Amino acid sequence: MMYKNSRVHANNLDQQDPLAKYREEFFYPKNNNGEDIIYLCGNSLGLQLKSTSKKIQNELSIWAQEGVLGQESRWISFHEKLTQSSANLVGAKRSEVVIMNALTVNIHLLLISFYRPNKNKFKILIEEDIFPSDLYAVESQVRLHGYDPKEAIIKISARNGETVLRNEDIIEKINQNGNSIACIYLGGVNYYTGQVLNMKDITSSGKKNGSIVGFNLAHAAGNIILKLHKWGVDFAAWCTYKYLCAGPGAPAGVFVHERHHNWDGPRLNGWWGHNKNSRFNMPKHFDPIVSAEAWQISNAPIMGMAPMLASMKLYEKVGMANFCKKSKKITGFLEFLIREIVPDIIVITPIERGCQLSISVKEGKKVFNTLSMSGVICDWREPEVIRVAPHPLFNTYTEIFDFVKKLEIASG
Repeated sequence: MMYKNSRVHANNLDQQDPLAKYREEFFYPKNNNGEDIIYLCGNSLGLQLKSTSKKIQNELSIWAQEGVLGQESRWISFHEKLTQSSANLVGAKRSEVVIMNALTVNIHLLLISFYRPNKNKFKILIEEDIFPSDLYAVESQVRLHGYDPKEAIIKISARNGETVLRNEDIIEKINQNGNSIACIYLGGVNYYTGQVLNMKDITSSGKKNGSIVGFNLAHAAGNIILKLHKWGVDFAAWCTYKYLCAGPGAPAGVFVHERHHNWDGPRLNGWWGHNKNSRFNMPKHFDPIVSAEAWQISNAPIMGMAPMLASMKLYEKVGMANFCKKSKKITGFLEFLIREIVPDIIVITPIERGCQLSISVKEGKKVFNTLSMSGVICDWREPEVIRVAPHPLFNTYTEIFDFVKKLEIASG
């Protein structure tokens, strides 16, 4: 793509953008003067769809009109309304996904099942700069099995002087430690650098070494093309409030490969994972659903899931191929402008990426604060990164140009 350093060029890109119309389907934050701010924080919290309130109000109306009768007529199977679209999103079979709980809760539930250490294979491979909540979860799971995290956790880090992981280094680490690695658990897209890992290669290497392979897809779901079933990934979890715009605290997603559906290993059971045909007979013996739904514990949070009906409908309409096509183009434009206008700023995100571009700026926190005061919403991550994420469904090329001009002033 040939870009130009001009606002006219940015306007032309907007006029040619087939996804530009979808911006009107979102509420867009404004400043005190009623003007649109520049919102580049979809990697933390996506904007609200205008159709969201109608979805929630519909469930409130049913509750008001029917009370408990709404349970039987609608809410018992409510989560199933999201199953096919979620499966399409992550490249899975319908039976391999379920929406439930919050992200870290799901990670714990999955690790209880899939981190199964023994005296020979007891280690778990993670990134050195893993998201803190993941680290806390992994460490606690290791301790739960009686192991010392210092001995049981292997961390893969970037080479000296580099900021992102090399795929060959990850594969080498897996092969070198394959005899002792029980589980590989990595972020499909790194929250700090925005790097997309080669999940296909990692899974293949892990399986060859007899390891269980899982991914945290918090920054991947709704951001990049995923093919979890085809890649042979054992398990994965993701949140829906970031790129998927399902709202703060929205329920999260789970993937369990079909090879594990006749599960006889450890699992925390609850009645919503019980066979649907006999669940309400209140049996004393747990009869699991033969699908990812068996990992459910409690019934669905209806008011939390209602906004997802709006967001997943839009994602189905747009399609991830079209989403990613614009993502590559608009993030490429952002990187081009940064290199043209503020060349001293370092882009640490590699070409293997989704929407997010992480930049390292001298006196970065001061620059971030100045951007915030100038009407830009992005986010700061310690120790030195500003994360900027142009969302293909509501961000424009013109505001990307305006952002970089503000960045020039803030960093000057």
